[in-house]
Amino acid sequence: MNGDPIRRIVIVGGGTAGWMAAAAISRILGEFPGLSIQLVESEAIGTVGVGEATIPQILSFNKLLGLDENEFVRETHATYKLGIEFVDWLRPGHSYIHPFGKYGLDMMGIEFHHFWLRGRALGDPEELDVYSIAAMAGKAGKFYWPQLDNPKSPLSKLAYAFQFDASRYARYLRIRAERQGVVRREGRVVDVLQDGDSGFVTAVKMEDGSEIEGELFLDCSGFRSLLLGRTLGVPFNDWSKWLPCDRAVAVPCTLAGDHQPLTRSTARPAGWQWRIPLQHRIGNGHVYSSAHMEQDEATDLLLANLDGEPFADPNQLRFTAGHRTRAWEKNVVALGLAGGFLEPLESTAIHLVQSAIARLMAYFPTTAFGEQEIARFNRDTEREYVDIRDFLVLHYKATERDDSEFWRYCRNLDPPDGLAEKLAMFRGSGRVVREHEELFTETSWLSVMAGQGVEPQGYHPVAGLLDEAETRQRLEHIREVVAQAVSQMPTQDQFLAQQGSAIPASERVSA
Repeated sequence: MNGDPIRRIVIVGGGTAGWMAAAAISRILGEFPGLSIQLVESEAIGTVGVGEATIPQILSFNKLLGLDENEFVRETHATYKLGIEFVDWLRPGHSYIHPFGKYGLDMMGIEFHHFWLRGRALGDPEELDVYSIAAMAGKAGKFYWPQLDNPKSPLSKLAYAFQFDASRYARYLRIRAERQGVVRREGRVVDVLQDGDSGFVTAVKMEDGSEIEGELFLDCSGFRSLLLGRTLGVPFNDWSKWLPCDRAVAVPCTLAGDHQPLTRSTARPAGWQWRIPLQHRIGNGHVYSSAHMEQDEATDLLLANLDGEPFADPNQLRFTAGHRTRAWEKNVVALGLAGGFLEPLESTAIHLVQSAIARLMAYFPTTAFGEQEIARFNRDTEREYVDIRDFLVLHYKATERDDSEFWRYCRNLDPPDGLAEKLAMFRGSGRVVREHEELFTETSWLSVMAGQGVEPQGYHPVAGLLDEAETRQRLEHIREVVAQAVSQMPTQDQFLAQQGSAIPASERVSA
């Protein structure tokens, strides 16, 4: 073997990223002889704690950890999530849903949406949402598990994720990680020690004077990027020209309004507002551009648009969209905010931590720290950030809004090359291209391009093989099947109660 096995892992920072890493790595490597995993965090240093919404890939992470879903939902006060509703993004008064799962039914060897485009050309006015069981169930407040073993069921087209309390999630993972041998060290890191020749990090020095030595260090220190950014000096790639929002204010409120299994994003004059309904409260936030709105105005706008009563002080956040040019430098790997930030418009923050952990496990080093593995890790990480960036920019670029300076800037920006190509392909022929198994599927790109008003000039020629009557009949039948399936599903609240994953009423925060 080239180099000795890594036996001492130090995770700097807790929160969601730190405890996800601790739980996963101790689960995978826990039987390795002599392995030591220590996590250093300080209760005096707060965490961002607003990354409450996820995407379906989290199911794989939960399965890796061996989590019981009902316990997980109950302990994190989670709700289910069938997609994201975008309100006022195309224009005020318009909304659409980016659903999890698929639309309609592929026919004659091509994707369903080409038949939908054919129907639109024939005068059928129905939007894409009505062909998605996730979208329609979400609107109706319904939920049931996908029926993947029954391909004839419309529920086989369904996928889901979760919305949960990020602080409770970190505590839940901490309990599991500590059971698996992870040692938590309380305290503040005041210095980072490095080898004089190689520059590798050798230890972190604590406020009490103690030193915690390691061979592999995971930087989960949040925006501070204590190891990767401050100590090793890895530069930051700034994407604010494409994603100009650089501030957020977050506040929880009491339960009120609808209880749909959906995250909601509502466009505002200089950004957008999130609404994440949990079992015990609603998470809310306003992401905005400080060049187009002052902090006080942004905070007042958020507080004026809550369904319930706020019960905590607004949490003000500052950030820059982008990523460190290398997520792995020497013997330091950054996870989460320490490596980069992309606004939570499509709920990708937790996934980026999850995928980085999976990538680290695939390229897990020895003490030799092979250059090829590190380079591949960094290329894959950057590509993932770029893919997500392009998808986020789509929401801002493809809009009819010109009612504020912010929206005029967004609709007139030059898109990144990858996004420009996807837009041109869809406008020309209705085709959706997914590159190198990127995170967002053809369904995701389709939902946002169509929802944001990108109009194709054509569709796949095979869709034209059906005559007008047959096309209309098939589209109507699919709509009826979706509606019938949704009508038979339980509400989300009924489902939570049936599964034993509903929290006690006494734990709900009501006005």
